[in-house]
Amino acid sequence: MRHDLIPPPRTEPPAVPPDRRRQIAAGVRDSFSAGLGIFPLGIALGLLVVQAGLPWWLAPALSLSAFAGSLELLLVGMTAAVTPLAAVALTVFVVNFRHVFYAFSFPLHLVRNPFAKAYAVYAMIDEAYAVNASLPERERSAPRLLAMQIACEIYWVGGGLVGVALGAALPAPVKGLEFALCALFTVLTLDAFRTRAEMPSLLLAGASVTVALVVTPGLAMFTALLLFVALLLARHALTVRRTAGEAADA
Repeated sequence: MRHDLIPPPRTEPPAVPPDRRRQIAAGVRDSFSAGLGIFPLGIALGLLVVQAGLPWWLAPALSLSAFAGSLELLLVGMTAAVTPLAAVALTVFVVNFRHVFYAFSFPLHLVRNPFAKAYAVYAMIDEAYAVNASLPERERSAPRLLAMQIACEIYWVGGGLVGVALGAALPAPVKGLEFALCALFTVLTLDAFRTRAEMPSLLLAGASVTVALVVTPGLAMFTALLLFVALLLARHALTVRRTAGEAADA
């Protein structure tokens, strides 16, 4: 028999272990609560892009290049107003600087693959942090974390495309879309109250906003962000010192 007539053996793709499948399914389920806010907010982004007279492709472009809802909504207005690049860069730095502190408690150590870890850093948005913070430590895993983050990005990009389609179809602009971001952060704040470990951060955020509204009402957001960053740095330093002291006593 000629060996060249024998078909090569079929190679089946490696099956996903049952435990990993369960973790992925759990991550998708985790994303549902955040998706209820992310998808409508993505629609608001798409509508704002169309109503500002910007090209439709800016919505998915922003969603993929700057995966941060609050920043993207600000960038739409700044792009429409032709804001100087230096002002845009400063805004991006101040608004997204809070993500540096997310890394202190976000379980990036669970993700071993370097490419997957790079994506986990890129997709470390407020909603993903809030959802993960509500999970017990023993239930966290890399597949669950990545599945939740990927699902959140799908909600965001998909919502933006839906918003672009709606904006092109509606005869008149929709008012009050800016409140969608405030509503989302309100929900995330209420959800964070379920985790006592995050209570100090919530109290520090409230104190920062209160002081900013009293001292600099015209620049309340900028002042509150800077003050909150300073308080978080002080809290982190105290936590490290306390941990070192407990280790020395032990």
